[in-house]
Amino acid sequence: MSTTPNKPAAASKPNAGKQSNQGFVYFPLIAGWLFPGAGHFLLRKWIRGALLAVSIIAMFVLGLAMQGKLYTSAQDILDMLGMAGDIGAGLLYFVSRMMGLGGQPIQTTVADYGTKFIVVAGLLNIIAAVDAHNLRTGRKS
Repeated sequence: MSTTPNKPAAASKPNAGKQSNQGFVYFPLIAGWLFPGAGHFLLRKWIRGALLAVSIIAMFVLGLAMQGKLYTSAQDILDMLGMAGDIGAGLLYFVSRMMGLGGQPIQTTVADYGTKFIVVAGLLNIIAAVDAHNLRTGRKS
């Protein structure tokens, strides 16, 4: 009883020989983090990029309109998680901080919801940037 030998792993992967020709594979990841949807725009995924950009920017702006708070320091674990979510929004977070937006203390329930909108927008932006990176490396089509 004879068996056929397994093919080498490098030969079975469709993108195995293309790794050196791909260039800087982290560019869509970084661009997508800095500006929502930019990673997908670079990969010519126009509709997906536009949907992500509109939804993330809208959530962030709505959060600010509801007087949501931008986390500026990480003193306890919840503040650290909130700040990580905020920083995930990339340039939206840094520009808002420079403009002095989101600095007032939360005094209403609506402002608390606004803070959550801002954090979720940042987390969604991180997921979108990783998705763009996965598209670029061929892990996803």
